[in-house]
Amino acid sequence: MAAPVASEEQKFSLQEVLDTFKLCLSDSKDVYLEHYVAGWRGLVKFLNSLGSVFGFISKDAVNKIKVLVSHLEGENGSQYVTIQSMVQYELEQELVDLTKRGSHPESGCRTLLRLHRALRWLELFLERLRTSSEDSKTSVMCAEAYNESLAQHHPWVIRKTAGMAFCMLPGRPAFFEVMNVGSPEQVVAMLGEALPLISEVYQTTEDLYAQHNLLDLP
Repeated sequence: MAAPVASEEQKFSLQEVLDTFKLCLSDSKDVYLEHYVAGWRGLVKFLNSLGSVFGFISKDAVNKIKVLVSHLEGENGSQYVTIQSMVQYELEQELVDLTKRGSHPESGCRTLLRLHRALRWLELFLERLRTSSEDSKTSVMCAEAYNESLAQHHPWVIRKTAGMAFCMLPGRPAFFEVMNVGSPEQVVAMLGEALPLISEVYQTTEDLYAQHNLLDLP
């Protein structure tokens, strides 16, 4: 029986993620939401290619992507072209839960914040993969990256689940293989090109959210 065609579409490509994050930033350092979402679609493929270990993060990311796409394709889509325009529009229209009452759970600002936090974890983890040796423990690298980023936003139960999941991670060679780049040296080189782009997109978003006191939206 032939393999389904969709499997090829679901295959992760580090090159695609690199290309997408290159498109994310305008000359004036605005972040295009469409390309940000596309970059995240690629990162979800990366998480899914490693099995169910990262399911608790990838499922949440998929849901958040759907919410942002609905804003992009909605009647006010022109307000969501960049993250900057989205923040300005939602704040002006009082669509953001600044009172911490749990209102506006699907605002673009709140939804993107969840992806933003997860992007930091992936950035830290991929940087450790890039600079590690062949026999370095991916479970340790992933846990360290998680503890420095996402863990502080997760309840104890999820942190415990994540810790157990990381123990099941494959070795560094398996991670490099799913990136579909080539030799380990080629993977390291491409990560060296991709991570500064991801970092710049992350930091631009972080600064914008900090400026508007949006980093702790409930």
